[in-house]
Amino acid sequence: MKSFVRLVSALDITNKTTQKLEAIDRFLDEADEQDKLWLLALFTGKRPRRNIHSGLMRQWAIERSGISEWLFSESYSSVGDMSETIALILPQPRENIERSLSEWMDLIMGLKDKSEEEKKSFVLESWDGLPATERFIFNKLLGGSFRLGVSSKTLINALAKRYDLDANAVAHSIMGDWKMGEVTFEGLVNGNYSDTQLSKPYPFCLAYALDKLPENLGNIGEWQVEYKWDGIRGQFVKRKGEVFIWSRGEELVTAQFPEIRDELLRWRGDFVIDGEILVIKDDEVLNFSELQKRLNRKTLTKKMMEELPVRVFAYDLLEWEGEDWRGKAMDERRAKLEMLFQLNPSSHLRLSAIIPCLNWDELTALRENARDMRSEGLMLKHRQSPYHTGRKKGNWWKWKISPLTIDAVLIYARKGSGRRSAYYTDYTFAVKSEGKLVTIAKAYSGLTDKEIQEVSRFVNKNALEKFGPVRTVKPELVFEIAFEGIGFSTRHKSGVALRFPRIVRWRKDKTVDEIDDIEEIKKLIK
Repeated sequence: MKSFVRLVSALDITNKTTQKLEAIDRFLDEADEQDKLWLLALFTGKRPRRNIHSGLMRQWAIERSGISEWLFSESYSSVGDMSETIALILPQPRENIERSLSEWMDLIMGLKDKSEEEKKSFVLESWDGLPATERFIFNKLLGGSFRLGVSSKTLINALAKRYDLDANAVAHSIMGDWKMGEVTFEGLVNGNYSDTQLSKPYPFCLAYALDKLPENLGNIGEWQVEYKWDGIRGQFVKRKGEVFIWSRGEELVTAQFPEIRDELLRWRGDFVIDGEILVIKDDEVLNFSELQKRLNRKTLTKKMMEELPVRVFAYDLLEWEGEDWRGKAMDERRAKLEMLFQLNPSSHLRLSAIIPCLNWDELTALRENARDMRSEGLMLKHRQSPYHTGRKKGNWWKWKISPLTIDAVLIYARKGSGRRSAYYTDYTFAVKSEGKLVTIAKAYSGLTDKEIQEVSRFVNKNALEKFGPVRTVKPELVFEIAFEGIGFSTRHKSGVALRFPRIVRWRKDKTVDEIDDIEEIKKLIK
């Protein structure tokens, strides 16, 4: 456990990739086989479900520390993280418990069928045997909310370098539906299970935002141009009579789209397709907010499937009849994809249309009108490009339309965590509605460190109410908020939901009287 705690701490205190790589390498030197496997499991989201509610942990921590409810609430407000607050307020440990990460995880998973008293006894005993930092990590693991402060690319590169492997192969190997207890760390990293897992997807090929004038890309004829859709990017795997649908977030979502699964089961051939899941009704792409209504449901009613029919726009072919096609040119993959669709006529899956254009000026005009089609802009893919892992500059570009923006006022603020736990970094914004303020979005990024400190000083001086770690503040600070899309929503008081909101700038030149009105904002919905 100590090696894992050192790893987490090292990843949290630096933004330098080289230092993160060194920290991962140190952990791999120190950890045993099972601990290293748990690193991959936690990183890829294969953590056990929460077996103890955070409310119980809070209650037990208050009892053990002997502090009052109000003092715990004040401490939580200051720290901003429940697990860290509990770790800090508990008395010094009475003993020293030495267990590996895998031993702790086995015990945590074993809590599933325990009584509340048995769970309490285990937690109190563990708290009494761990110093504050290890308690914090233990609480995170117990609550199922653990996050590693490292990108997938960094971890994959660290493993590839250490074991002298191709990074693409490593990325492929650690993705997929593998389970603890059924694989070994060495075997997983080396790809020993790739051929036996029918469901295994490939790492997604990603694009950079276009950072130059499009005409600087050369001859437009060398580029395949498509619309960039705002849905759920997925891989559709059909092998040996079984179908698996993976989201880009590496979640197996087959059960959420039964009509797509059933359609692909009827198709001839084995393949892996890259595409976008969208709600399309009467040949019109609906807003992403409509697609959200279909997600994460235990059951899908016939009525919902009829009202919100999902379709797939297919982008690419990654595998054909068991052969990896990612190294072939875009043109060759597209030709095979078109052949696949000719072989399997379908109403549920469609080819993503290639946009014909004679010159860059014509394409620029098309891009400006992309929002009318519920598109985010254009994708530019070099016709000779392979389907690489992650981002590789020069082959694929996303040329998005300019974001929509509104002016809104800050009304709630919450402190951050980790390095930012002393400052208010999580903000909720509101706009006008019939003379009142109504919340419209939360945003966490866009301000400089200096601006964050300035906002925090304002919050400390102008807080009106406290709700745990959240502060209601005097509505005076106006910010310009950018977002990629907007749709109607019954889950928000404003009646709308913004897609990917973020702060563009602090409008010190504006007052709260000049913020936008919700009725005008709704006119942006098409």
